[in-house]
Order: sequence, then C-alpha cells, then structure tokens
Amino acid sequence: MNNIISTAIQGVIQGLTEFLPVSSSGHLSLAQHFMRTDAESNLLLTVVLHMGTLLAVFIAFRREILELIVELFRVVGDIARGRFTWSKMNGPRRMLFMAMISTSLLIPIIPFKRFFEAPGLDNDIIFEGVAFLVTSALLFLSDVAVSGAKENTDMKVKDAVTVGVFQIFALFPGISRSGATISGGIFCGISRKTAVTYSFILGIPAILGGGLFEIKDAVKSGVSVDITACAIGFVIAAAVGVLAIRLVQWLIKKEKFKVFGIYTMVLGLSCIILGIFERAGVVLQFKPIF
Repeated sequence: MNNIISTAIQGVIQGLTEFLPVSSSGHLSLAQHFMRTDAESNLLLTVVLHMGTLLAVFIAFRREILELIVELFRVVGDIARGRFTWSKMNGPRRMLFMAMISTSLLIPIIPFKRFFEAPGLDNDIIFEGVAFLVTSALLFLSDVAVSGAKENTDMKVKDAVTVGVFQIFALFPGISRSGATISGGIFCGISRKTAVTYSFILGIPAILGGGLFEIKDAVKSGVSVDITACAIGFVIAAAVGVLAIRLVQWLIKKEKFKVFGIYTMVLGLSCIILGIFERAGVVLQFKPIF
C-alpha cells in the first residue's frame, strides 16, 4: 500500500509539473529525495509517468496532432510528385517542419544525456534550487514580454532554433521544459496561444525519446515491476496532465505566468537553503513518509 500511495503522489506531481511551467524532473527529483525512494525503482516509474503525460498530450491536442499526421502524409505525396515548395506551406505543415528542426537540436545532445541527468541523481538539491531560479526568471520575463502576433504560418527557422535551444537547457532538472519553450516562443514574437500549442506538440518527441532511453536503462538494471503501482501512476499522470494543460492554456491567455515565477523562486531559494544545511551536516532528518 505504501508503494501505491508513493506512486500516486508522484503521478500527481508528474501530471501537474510536466505541463505547468515548474519542471517535472525537478519536482520528481525533490519528491524522491525526501521520500527516500530507491533509485532503480525511480527509473522505471519515471518512464511510466512520462508515458502517462504523453497520453495527456494526445488527448488534449488530438485534433492538432491528427492534422499534423495528415499533413505529414501530404508532404510525402507532394515531394514524390515534385510539388513541394518551402515558401508556400500552410500552418500545420510549417509547424510540422519547425517542430522537426527544434527537435533535431536534441540529437547531438544524446551522448551527453547523463551530464544533464546527473544533478537529479545525486543526493544534493542545491543544483535543482538554482535551476528553479532560472525557470523563475524565464517566467517573469515572458510574462512582461510584449505579446507577439506570429501564428504557425509565420514561424521561421530561427524561431524553431531558438525554441530548440531553450529545450536543450530544460534537460537539466529544475528548468521547466514547457516554461522554457513557451518563453522561448514568446521571446521570438510568437503569439502566446501558438507558443503553448507549439511547446506541447514539441514535447511529444522529447517525452517519447526520453522514455525510450529510460526504458533501456531500466531493462539493464533488471529492476522488478510493480504492475499495479505503475498502472495507477500512469492513469493519474495522464488524468492530471490533461487538467494541467487546460490550466496552462487558460493562464497564458490571462498573462498570469508570474504566479509560477513566484512559486519557482520561493521553491528554488528553499532548496538552496536546505541544501546548504544538508552539506553543512546539520541534522535534518526527513523520514520517508511512505
């Protein structure tokens, strides 16, 4: 039962923080730090929770995703018939190519995957604290930025590259992927609504690719599987993820991202202070609750 409760809590955390601009990896790292969960078990559970949030994206953006899939087949057909032109692309087709460009920037980073993951695997939360402060700064800046007018039909290669670079830095635990990519889009002059949609669509290959690598590592570790706990975590992460996506869509319209900026700033400072106490050897006994 304790394992199920722990998994349920982590499912809620993953579902909320994958899409709210507060960093899912950073929050999961903190949750696992204070619940003292086993590192190898965390690896497999993280895969399951990420797949749950991936399902949430497909549910919330099913129309846009179907449109992109149809457009992909049309692109192949146009190329085969020699009718493809870069300058005359509709909105879905341009977003499809821009997403490919943004995602392709992650490919050279694959050999350095462990470098980005390492801060979340140690027993020190100071790095996460600093990363949360970076997220906070991005959210404050994006909230006060002048609203852009670019829609998916207006996106340029330089916009895709910029958002892709922001996504690379979001590989560090504590830097929100959605917060970084949405902010990057807003800084490029992309409308807030389009920036949110692009960020979440861009999350599909990022979440899927990361999940495949984590599955490989989990299989190598030979960790046992608690099917019931994993199933509960998956469902909770998916359900909460859909709600979180709707909340972000509403908040971005109201230009209320500074709420999360304040939250990540307070959380970041708290992590740094607590981490300093832990390094200094101050007795802070956080017994695992579950």
